[in-house]
Amino acid sequence: MEVNHTKSQINFTRNSLFEQGYLDEQFTQLEDLQDDANPNFVEEVVTLFFSDSTRLIRNVDTALENYPLDFCKLDDYMHQFMGSSSSIGAKKVKQECTQFQECCKARNAEGCIRAFQRVKQEHATLKRKLETYFQVSL
Repeated sequence: MEVNHTKSQINFTRNSLFEQGYLDEQFTQLEDLQDDANPNFVEEVVTLFFSDSTRLIRNVDTALENYPLDFCKLDDYMHQFMGSSSSIGAKKVKQECTQFQECCKARNAEGCIRAFQRVKQEHATLKRKLETYFQVSL
């Protein structure tokens, strides 16, 4: 009975991440690559994503402190961030990255700052939710 309850809780937590728009089908594709030989594959990939994206957040924070803003550099950082987000299926993070890039293209400094706050917020929310998911999955 306990095993069924745990599986149900894992499925509920996972499904809610999709229903709330935090994850897309790319996450499912990552899960399909996980097998008995590599049982923690998804968690390892997600951990690498958060490590890499934390570095990119620091880079963008630093670049946003420099005036005039280097919109090309900011766009490059966000392009990397969006690629990493896409690779794990981080749907909301990716959407906010797109908004940031639009502000870069428009050379809109205030828009970049506001968009980046949303990127960081979605990133932090996703991190909390995935940490919970992986804890439940153990």
